[in-house]
Amino acid sequence: MRFDVAPFRARRGMEKLLEALGEGQVRFVGGAVRDSLLGLKVADIDVATPHAPQEVVRRLEAASIKAVPTGIDHGTITAVTSGTVVEVTTLRSDVSTDGRRATVAFTDDWQEDAARRDFTINALYADPVSGEIFDYFGGLADLETRTVRFIGDPLQRIAEDHLRILRFFRFHARFGHDAPDAAGLAACTQRANDLMALSRERIADELLKLLALPSPVSTIETMIAHGIFKPVLPEIADAQALAALLAFEHQTILEPSALRRLAALIPSDVEVGRDIAARLKFSKAQRVHLAKILVPAEGPASTMAYRDGKEAAMDRIALTPAWDGDRKAAVAELESWDIPTLPIKGGDLIAKGITQGPDVARTLKAIEEDWIASNFPDGPEFDALVARHLG
Repeated sequence: MRFDVAPFRARRGMEKLLEALGEGQVRFVGGAVRDSLLGLKVADIDVATPHAPQEVVRRLEAASIKAVPTGIDHGTITAVTSGTVVEVTTLRSDVSTDGRRATVAFTDDWQEDAARRDFTINALYADPVSGEIFDYFGGLADLETRTVRFIGDPLQRIAEDHLRILRFFRFHARFGHDAPDAAGLAACTQRANDLMALSRERIADELLKLLALPSPVSTIETMIAHGIFKPVLPEIADAQALAALLAFEHQTILEPSALRRLAALIPSDVEVGRDIAARLKFSKAQRVHLAKILVPAEGPASTMAYRDGKEAAMDRIALTPAWDGDRKAAVAELESWDIPTLPIKGGDLIAKGITQGPDVARTLKAIEEDWIASNFPDGPEFDALVARHLG
């Protein structure tokens, strides 16, 4: 089999980068090769080389290519050439690991580098000149059958990096067909408690990536059935609401949202959501949004959108099958609805005779609540509403 290198080489600056590293001393590697072989869109391109990191830097700078030492201790240099960004990584082998980080040694052995990777489908290399594919562990066959399989002993791979448990399921949800690889599933089940040793940020990143995939439900169901979530997210115990949410998403204009889908997996309890968000070290914006959408939808869609924003209102409606309204129509209407601004300010009330002080804020709030309940009138109808409050 030959790999079509033309689309990769056509990227701006790529020829210059390949020339700098030298023919026979560089190969395309990993996800870019995998996705290209599957006919998927390739975003980022990574390359591997036997050159030591400092030699990579020297060669890039000699070719006037920007070299950023993003992970130089682990052999990774980011090359920026004519606007194209490429990760250049020196061939490596693991010296020691503790399940969270590894100490590496640099090597010139391509197969040794492949052996330290997680899954066979991620350990494919392609020569940038000939297009020859180098497959040391059966990745091409696994691509053909859409099997996500650990390289070598799954338990050893997991011991090297506990995050591979979650990656196994994410990659299966993205690429796998039918049931997960039995040996991999058994190892992940056996070592699920290892997830407790990981930083919560890494867990959150993998979980949200999984939930953002087009069809994660069956994989989530497998994870629940095998107790994968129990050590770190015991609140995730049922995927029925997630399945219902995805069905609704497919019927509407809603794009997949990892946070919305997470909300479907956990109890509709704001305090539980806040605890999970804190545990996973979510950003402030993520925490606020999750808290909003864990409140079941109630009342008019426009009122929810005015108070919490359109995105939160649409998410609440999507997550509340029992909402009293046409959910699909409401989501479609909110998408094109411009949230109005209250047509009066405190200064306007003072000009109309309200004494400056607490009475202004109190009257303004009463007017706003009446305006919302009246479905946001303007013009003479709003003027009449204000007049009622001014006596």
